[in-house]
Amino acid sequence: MSPPASDDALTRYFAEGLARSVPFDPDYQQLWASLAEAGSGGKRFRPALVAAVYTSLGGTDSELCGCVGAAIELLHTAFVIHDDVIDGDDVRRGRLNVSGTFAARALAAGVAPDRGRVFGHTAGILAGDLALVGATRLIALCGAPATTTRRLLDLLDHAVYVTAAGELADVRLSLGVGEVSLGDIVTVEEHKTAVYSFELPLQAGAILAGADDDVVLGLSELGRLVGIAFQLLDDLQGTFGDEAVTGKSALTDLREGKVTPLIAHARTTSVWPEVAASLGSRDLTEAEADGVRALLVAAGSRQFVEELADAYVDAALDVATRLELPTAFLDWITAMTDELTDRAA
Repeated sequence: MSPPASDDALTRYFAEGLARSVPFDPDYQQLWASLAEAGSGGKRFRPALVAAVYTSLGGTDSELCGCVGAAIELLHTAFVIHDDVIDGDDVRRGRLNVSGTFAARALAAGVAPDRGRVFGHTAGILAGDLALVGATRLIALCGAPATTTRRLLDLLDHAVYVTAAGELADVRLSLGVGEVSLGDIVTVEEHKTAVYSFELPLQAGAILAGADDDVVLGLSELGRLVGIAFQLLDDLQGTFGDEAVTGKSALTDLREGKVTPLIAHARTTSVWPEVAASLGSRDLTEAEADGVRALLVAAGSRQFVEELADAYVDAALDVATRLELPTAFLDWITAMTDELTDRAA
């Protein structure tokens, strides 16, 4: 659960942005309204991670912690909006996302569909840019001592830098050019998700609390392990999940031919020719997708990814135990991964 201070900081950020947009045209006001909607809801576990580490290491300034947690959640919002543009998705969590909202506005005004999609993508890129700058500003003005703020900004810069590399590599892998190993895919998932969603908030909480470098380094390892497990389970949701529960389509990855650990494993099995025949088809039906899913189960690909995720979770729990983190924190890691596994069931 997101700390109240983080929720308050995000609410203020979106309200101030919307108020500043009033002198501009209605589309810009709608952009801020859509950005606020994109940043609402969800588990907001990143601010919760910041707070969990900060308080467990003796931190007591809830407003300071909340501001940094809000910044990291805003960074996540930026990446999600940009990711939807890259994937060409118009829906997120069962509702129109920023791009989808603006494409629909254009269509309602009588604009041709292809031009409407350009308008939608433009809005998505700009909204993500605004959120990226907002995240940086929140950390820069969080009120921490100058040396601490500098370390936090270095963490943020590193997270954006590595995530950009991961996103680009993820799209390149989907092009189907050259052989792709399981190690390549796991590295992409580490760069695309683990660094900003787990390493960043865990280390930020420790730095805010004044932890020594050994703890900060250990939390980086913990974040990497949990983040990879999280992404492996998220990949399962992307193929086997219920859209009504997960808020994401279980067809997109298959239609795009996305190279996930599921697919990497399937390539090594006898079912691969049948899977490959359907993979990457934009016209893939739900019935055809069910056939692909059945093949992935029969080949043991789903079980392989589940067991791989479990191995990363176990390694993360070992690190958490070594760092002597509170039992409640270990329980949170287990509960989070159990929930993701249930969603992909």
